[in-house]
Amino acid sequence: MSPKWILLLLSLIHFLGLDSQESSIDIEIRGKIIDDRSNEPISYATVAAYRVSKKELISGTTTNDYGEFSLKVRDPNVFVVVSFLGYQNDTLQNLVPVNKVIDIGVHSISANTEMLDEVVVTGEVSKTTFELDKRVFNVGKDLSTSGASALEVLNNVPSVNVNIEGEITLRGNSGVQILIDGKPSVLADDPSNALGTITADMIQKIEVITNPSAKYDASGTSGILNIVLKKDEKEGLNGSVSINTGIPDNHSFGISLNRRTQKFNLFTQLGVGHRSLPRYSDNVNLDRISGTSLLSEGVSYRNETFYNITLGTDYHINKKNVLTLSGRYAFEKENNPSETDFRQEDLDGELINAWNRKEETNADNPKWRFDLQYKKEFADHKDHALLISALGSYFQKDQNSEFTNSTSEGISLSNEQLTETDFGRADYTFKLDYTRPLNENFEIEAGAQYEMNDVNNDFAVKDLVDGTFEIDSDLTNDFSYDQKVLGVYATGAYEKNRMGLKIGLRVEDTDLQTLLATTNKKNSQHFTNLFPSFHSSFKFTEKLSVQIGYSRRINRPRLWDLNPFFNVTNDFNIRTGNPDLLPEYTDSYELTSVYILQKISLSASLYHRYTNDVIERISLFENNVNTITPLNIGTNATTGFELTGKYTAYKWLTFNGDFNLNAFQRMGEFEEENFDFEGDQWSGRLASKIKLTKDLELELTGNYRSKYKTVQGLASASPSLDIGVRQKISKGKLVANIGVRDLFKSRISETIIDQDEFYLRSWGQRGRFITFGLSYGFGKGEAMTYSGGRRR
Repeated sequence: MSPKWILLLLSLIHFLGLDSQESSIDIEIRGKIIDDRSNEPISYATVAAYRVSKKELISGTTTNDYGEFSLKVRDPNVFVVVSFLGYQNDTLQNLVPVNKVIDIGVHSISANTEMLDEVVVTGEVSKTTFELDKRVFNVGKDLSTSGASALEVLNNVPSVNVNIEGEITLRGNSGVQILIDGKPSVLADDPSNALGTITADMIQKIEVITNPSAKYDASGTSGILNIVLKKDEKEGLNGSVSINTGIPDNHSFGISLNRRTQKFNLFTQLGVGHRSLPRYSDNVNLDRISGTSLLSEGVSYRNETFYNITLGTDYHINKKNVLTLSGRYAFEKENNPSETDFRQEDLDGELINAWNRKEETNADNPKWRFDLQYKKEFADHKDHALLISALGSYFQKDQNSEFTNSTSEGISLSNEQLTETDFGRADYTFKLDYTRPLNENFEIEAGAQYEMNDVNNDFAVKDLVDGTFEIDSDLTNDFSYDQKVLGVYATGAYEKNRMGLKIGLRVEDTDLQTLLATTNKKNSQHFTNLFPSFHSSFKFTEKLSVQIGYSRRINRPRLWDLNPFFNVTNDFNIRTGNPDLLPEYTDSYELTSVYILQKISLSASLYHRYTNDVIERISLFENNVNTITPLNIGTNATTGFELTGKYTAYKWLTFNGDFNLNAFQRMGEFEEENFDFEGDQWSGRLASKIKLTKDLELELTGNYRSKYKTVQGLASASPSLDIGVRQKISKGKLVANIGVRDLFKSRISETIIDQDEFYLRSWGQRGRFITFGLSYGFGKGEAMTYSGGRRR
């Protein structure tokens, strides 16, 4: 990073550290706003003070992350109005100052059932809230998530789709940055493999940030999904116990405990279980030059026994200083068998060769994470704060596989093979965030983040040659990956009455080094980028508000995009990385409006994204072998429309839905092949909640993703239907859930590439999942849905 940026940051922090001199103000109004049903604090609620005599607004503010607020007025004769989207406005009158302080204490407000109330993950208290630069989906008790992992939770969030391979897209685009509690994590780097260790009951909320401000890491061209984990702070001893079972095998036991005292908040979660996740596949490889076809059909299983434990504490040093330390350890033992039937046919469809290939894979996966955080709040203003944090995580995989073949016709074209994998990854993130309100309307933020990623993957393949296993030097590699990213940012925000404005700038310096030790091939990248952001909001009436935003993003290639690793499970359909891959950059624009009627509430967004050096996975075909590798190919311009809403037909019947439509234009070429084309895609979700009795509910959720063009072919449509039933017992302390995901087994992943020289079809399916769960809450805890499992 150049010296001028360092000097700029130091100057800004010095300026922010100066004590502000404010004119003396007579009366302080303070308190805390909570939800009247869940007792959870409500962040960013509006608190406005009006002069009694003239009914005119004289001051206002918003609550912080803990629902707390403080504002100052000169006139002691005031009344206060508390408002928040999705809640009824509440007026507090007859307020009398004591020692120049009006303390309203803890004040609860009620949800407006006719306002926007999205079912995101789990029923009763689930709702969506709109903030200046993000949408927040709070997690409650959704019917269909008994025994669910974080991936299945995300698949219920509007705008988010998770395919059967675990790939996450936002508004139809990949390149999504996943954060855990606002920070990068080894659990989020490979979501399809690791997010399953986070379960539905552990999640407090999911922040959907389609246009992140400069405060956030610039990674993720499509946006950011921030998974905020629970850290219960109810006083006394509280907790819940849960047990789940399902078909295919999905058995788990979990316990969550929390102990709150005046100085300490202690929390822990433990889980143990076993899961079996099948995947069915069918592939066609047609060589139009030779006329031969290679057909493969099979099933693979991911069988896992898992254990995890989370321990943590908040130490309240005093009212203004809190120290948090938490740690998480998980261990997974995998046994992953697979069996695939291969057929080679000639131009006339006559059988040439047929054989069966079996795989037996075993792996041990230990992983750990620690998080140390210090927060200081200053006395001059409730939002004046300093936050310092350090995060460390490590993931290891010790895996070995054996591949055997049996021939039924002709010869086998697959080799008898052994593979061994020794994988290790260490991640460390250090952050500093400083927030300072200059007055009641202006606020400045500044901070820095330093992230280190160190990975090594030693992969060996041995072929059976004349009765002896010998190293295959073409497939064996030892790959190391070392990335360091330093980012600094500053933002300024202005909010008054109906208007809000926030601008920011982030600077990131990236240093990436990779080494393929077997060939001594090195790849070095070093670049510094500017990432500006702009957000504004305006509230026209109580029923209509509008938000606009702009941000610039980067999508750095991930480890598996760079690692030239070959998966030999199906050696005619191979995935490999590209060490020379470059990052892609996106400029994102968005206009969002929220409109509320009596029984209908709607949120509509128009958005546009323009991406350079787009990372596309391209099929390279030779001798009936399909090799899929990522390449940088041209640009992508996407313009779309998104609509989410809720309709309360009756007290016992509610509909929630979201719809996303976008059109895209791709331009680019690779090795003199032109990839210019245009296309569109859409997706929709419709959920109905039916209250059969006071304590018995039924939920139906339908999902549909349209077919769409890819850079080489076509991806097929994928519909699905989920059903959930929930029964509350003993005033909700005991909850029973039954869930069926993909009832008709219609959720598929299918791509077709039809070229002059070859034809490829790849089809995959997970199948139907049935789960049953019981959860019991004690103390002040609530019954929760828990599995401790994972979903890939």
